[in-house]
Amino acid sequence: MKLILTATALSLMASTALAETTITVQYAYPELFDTTQNEMVKAFEMKHPDIKVEFRSAYKDYEDAAQRVLREGITGNVPDVTFQGLNRVRVLADKGIAVALDDFIAAEKDFNAAGYHEGMRQAGTVDGKVYGLPFAISLPIVYYNMDLVKKAGFDENSLPKTWDEIVALSKKIKAGGEADGIGTEWAITGNWLWQAMVFANGGTMLNADESKVAFDGEAGKKAIGTLASLVTEAQSPDMTPNEMLAAFSAGKIGVMVTTTARVNAVTKQIGGKFELKTGNYPDLQEGVSRLPAGGNVAMITAKDKAKQNAAWEFLKFATGPEGGAIMVKTTGYMAPNNKAADLLKDFYTENPNQAVALSQLPYLTGWYAFPGDNGLKITDVIKDRLQSIMDGSRAEEADAVLADMAADTQALLPRR
Repeated sequence: MKLILTATALSLMASTALAETTITVQYAYPELFDTTQNEMVKAFEMKHPDIKVEFRSAYKDYEDAAQRVLREGITGNVPDVTFQGLNRVRVLADKGIAVALDDFIAAEKDFNAAGYHEGMRQAGTVDGKVYGLPFAISLPIVYYNMDLVKKAGFDENSLPKTWDEIVALSKKIKAGGEADGIGTEWAITGNWLWQAMVFANGGTMLNADESKVAFDGEAGKKAIGTLASLVTEAQSPDMTPNEMLAAFSAGKIGVMVTTTARVNAVTKQIGGKFELKTGNYPDLQEGVSRLPAGGNVAMITAKDKAKQNAAWEFLKFATGPEGGAIMVKTTGYMAPNNKAADLLKDFYTENPNQAVALSQLPYLTGWYAFPGDNGLKITDVIKDRLQSIMDGSRAEEADAVLADMAADTQALLPRR
């Protein structure tokens, strides 16, 4: 008896034979990336029917992401692809958990022509090797409730350019009695806004050989003085990030300083209750100021070669033009891929609040990761010290807090 297979049956068998590689993917901040990842995987699987993507439960934030993968690296239970904060590439590379991507890149015909230019690749590079491809890039910006701003006597042509002007505007909004003047997401993951304040003043976290704290210099003193003034002068409320976002979206805070990544979500939460406008980070000085690139990279942690190859295909798609365009349209991040940016020209024209951060790209620098086994602990120490400023308990002694923070950090640095 002969077995006759129809074209449909042959096609079905071929597709079944191809659908053999399943990769697990895990990412942080579900409130920002759930929609993005789901849409991206649908588009990816249509182009790659031989690869199935399964999600693990999302990480809470980048600290959670790094800590969980470090623990899983010991037990051998890491996901195949992990999206990690730009400041956590170093620790996963140092621990041998992340897979170097240089051989994959070298095997591509023309990687740079696909929009992966060298500058952005540096964000995922450690000791000369590439361990992650940048997926979503953010910079700090300022959000304004223009209804409250106009009542305070300002308009879109007179928005603040300095921290002093922001404090002055915030005091006027507070005096109006309808809302608090300002909120800052100072506790955001990885001391990101603290770094932004120091870097914008021309400072660094450590000295050149990473043996000594440097954020306690003039740049750091100015930065912590600014934070203190938000509490002592502008009466910024002590809120968690989620509380601040909810209050701003409800029209209860006039000015908010945080990442551009939240533009899409905040716009939806506002829902037309008031006019939203975004503005540049304050006190930027050409030739002096820098701003840390926030966001995350896609990394391969799979040990099986077949899964690594499948994971590489997913990384290329997620960080390429199509994945980048999906990410931008569903968040507020910027795409590090040049060709994705080209696809989004009309989108940025129609969504000027998401375009503001693009003008700050000349100031972009790396999101610093402290060296050694205590890198994550240092992040917590700095956050705890800043809390004493922002809750008002030590806002009147900002320099003393900075000195304590520097001493705590110095004690946790690797001994040389």
